[in-house]
Amino acid sequence: MGTRQIILGAVPMGVGGPGRHNLWHDPAIPVDASVDIQWFIDLARQAEAALFDLLFIVDSQFITPDSPPHYLNRLEPLTLLSALAVSTRHIGLVGTLTTSYNEPFNVARRLASLDLISKGRAGWNVVTSGDAGTAGNYSRDEHYDYDTRYGRALEHVQVVQKLWQSYEDGALLRDRDSGRFLDRDKLHRIDHKGEYFSVVGPLNIQRSPQGQPVIFQAGDSEQGRDLGASIADVVFTHAPSVERGQAFYRDIKARAAGQGRDPEKIIILPGAQIYVGDSDAQAREIERHYHQADHSFEQALAEFGRSFGWHDFRQYDLDAPFPVEALEYARSSFYTAAKATTEQAVSKGWTLRQAVAAGLQLKPSAFVGSAETVANEMIRWFDARALDGFNIYIGHPEQFRRFTDEVVPILQARGVYRRAYEGRTLRENLGLEIPGNKRG
Repeated sequence: MGTRQIILGAVPMGVGGPGRHNLWHDPAIPVDASVDIQWFIDLARQAEAALFDLLFIVDSQFITPDSPPHYLNRLEPLTLLSALAVSTRHIGLVGTLTTSYNEPFNVARRLASLDLISKGRAGWNVVTSGDAGTAGNYSRDEHYDYDTRYGRALEHVQVVQKLWQSYEDGALLRDRDSGRFLDRDKLHRIDHKGEYFSVVGPLNIQRSPQGQPVIFQAGDSEQGRDLGASIADVVFTHAPSVERGQAFYRDIKARAAGQGRDPEKIIILPGAQIYVGDSDAQAREIERHYHQADHSFEQALAEFGRSFGWHDFRQYDLDAPFPVEALEYARSSFYTAAKATTEQAVSKGWTLRQAVAAGLQLKPSAFVGSAETVANEMIRWFDARALDGFNIYIGHPEQFRRFTDEVVPILQARGVYRRAYEGRTLRENLGLEIPGNKRG
């Protein structure tokens, strides 16, 4: 892989994602940014000019009136990324697609198409869908339970990867002189019959210059970590401290090694909130100001139930003990997060009001300060093997501009970040090998 370099991803949140319901009040953000393709194009080009590895589009398929503004009205990921593919040249394009409510053939075909359109820059963020309400949009009465979701996910990815190898290299001859378009011996059915899927194949599209899209995954439960260690090239996570980041890093690498994978081939990429000021004190004030301006207690209370299957906590007495019985509603939702919230509330003897307020309380980011301070902290975490890079949440445009204009040059001067794209594909830029084609 050569000299280890910091990997950077950009995560656009449009008019405001979780905890940022009022982001759209910023006059620098179009009020329809989440469905404005030109806004996304301009952002992708800004990230590409700063030599970012990838742009990551999050997604979910169930909303309530209490969902964040960006979730209420946003573009479908692969449609959006296809437009960005012809508006950029280098940056990777990563989209979220659920294994719970998609069929492997459709996923394989759509992602392979994006990979060809972008000339080898596509990535797939594999999710199992945490919003339990999604089931009702796909003709199901209930969401899949945890074990089923992750069992389906593993088999789903395996089937998709088989489909991506339907064609051997050189199968499409396209020889006008001989009249042969296809070498029939180099096109293969997959004839998969498993616990969850039965797929004949073959896929009706060739491999891209990077062989197949890069696989991304996020999940902090035991099943989620096992899945990431099994199938992911890049694992998204949250690292609240260097020590927690190091522990997660070691855990995923060990799980991967236990499954016969090279742990150095798995990239760990936590999300990061970054605020840059003229001084450390000013940056902390910017962080505090935006934290207060972008959300409110009422919005936090309405959104609090998302991890609990969108259970409505507004029905409870705010000053009564935390309603532990609500955890049952999280069984088919974001159970790991809901369980942690419940356990913390019980251990501290919190009321519901205190639990919501704790979630709303500012948790200062490690990456806040002058450009020099931010760069130094990023390098400290990187050198400590707490991560391999950062997925930077894009909120207020001025802050992203300050990062690209002021922090990136320092990282370059310190020798931990590229000065030019060296590869043509996402895999090359991430230092990942092209998967061998088992078909030949």
